[in-house]
Amino acid sequence: MSATDDPETTTADRPSRGRSIAAVICLVLAGLLMTPAAVAYWGQRTLNDAERYVETVGPLVESPEVQDVIATRVTAAIQKQVDVEAILNTAFAGVIADRPRLEQLVAPLAAAINGLVEREVRAFIASDEFADIWVLANTRAQQSLQRILNGDDSGAVSLQGDELVLDVDEVIERVKDRLVARGLTIVENVPIPETDRQIVLMDAPQLRQVRTIYAFSNPVAQWLLPVVGVLFLGALVLARRRPRMAVWIGAVIAANALLLAWVLSIGEQMFVNALAGTDFGPASRIFFDTLLTYLDRGQQVVLWLGLVIVVAGWFAGSNRYGTTARTTIGGGLENLGSRLGDGPVGAAGRWVAANVGWVRVVVVALGGVVLLWGNNVSMNRLWWSLALVVALLVVLQVLVGAGRPRETTASLGSGPATGPEPGPAI
Repeated sequence: MSATDDPETTTADRPSRGRSIAAVICLVLAGLLMTPAAVAYWGQRTLNDAERYVETVGPLVESPEVQDVIATRVTAAIQKQVDVEAILNTAFAGVIADRPRLEQLVAPLAAAINGLVEREVRAFIASDEFADIWVLANTRAQQSLQRILNGDDSGAVSLQGDELVLDVDEVIERVKDRLVARGLTIVENVPIPETDRQIVLMDAPQLRQVRTIYAFSNPVAQWLLPVVGVLFLGALVLARRRPRMAVWIGAVIAANALLLAWVLSIGEQMFVNALAGTDFGPASRIFFDTLLTYLDRGQQVVLWLGLVIVVAGWFAGSNRYGTTARTTIGGGLENLGSRLGDGPVGAAGRWVAANVGWVRVVVVALGGVVLLWGNNVSMNRLWWSLALVVALLVVLQVLVGAGRPRETTASLGSGPATGPEPGPAI
């Protein structure tokens, strides 16, 4: 009977084979869900969280493109209802009849007054007062967006037919007050039609379908990304060769980051096309880039995190180069620690040497907490968390050397090891 036909051997292989299959399933599911989960989580955190939404779109108030869109719309709304040249002709009718040459001054005076209106509008748009209104308006817009997605079309942003529109009524009223204060009282009681108090953000014939998708996806959006993290962790725990699985996990994470970058690129072009021909068309790219700034920044972090995990898995693996690098670095650090083996350092080292496995897991988990703390990941936060993990792992390896017998530690750096091989540095 061959070894493969031995019932005991077959029974022993089943749990191991089952774990491997489960690990692969976890990895595949995590890879398929990661990009949708990232987009869903961004939507949940940015669009559903008023504070985060205002923080995200707040910088738009300083964008020249956005200021120009709003200033042009408000100026046109006022000038459309205040025909300055007609008012001057009426006011100077008797004088012009006596002195016809004065009629030549009507057009320049009208242009000067219209120029004053535009200057006042643009000065107000660039002021701190408008910045405060912008924050208030976007707070209302976020609330209105939530109402729209839930089927309520009232608020600063509303769905009218197939158009998504922004109400700028408050801005127009503030500008009129400033003009009246400058002596241009002719605009004080001029009614501005409702259609001129709104800016069409985009044509959105599919928004009603988005409402349906939102109704189903919103309850699970905030949990989808943590589920992906659990699946990756499950794949690592279940794998028979964890360093190799770590390499695969890192590669899948990096691939998803590249996929997300491609999705963002396509989404930006679609967004620009949707706003083309509307008032916000010239500012569409800056609006998209600002609105998705957290998602774009997260994509960069995820890409580099995936590459770091790939390197970590290679370093911890049984491949020739990883083993050589691990043995050389680990042996050098333990030799350094052996010189500190006397006194309290030696006592701490003995404890670390006996518990180094789970302590390393705690160190890596601490790095994850530092990266994710405050739900505001960034490249700087990634490098700081990585530096913290590497520094702590170096300290652990030095303490391991301090806690082992000197003759065992000394043998690690020269020739074949007579004592136990140092564990992986990560």
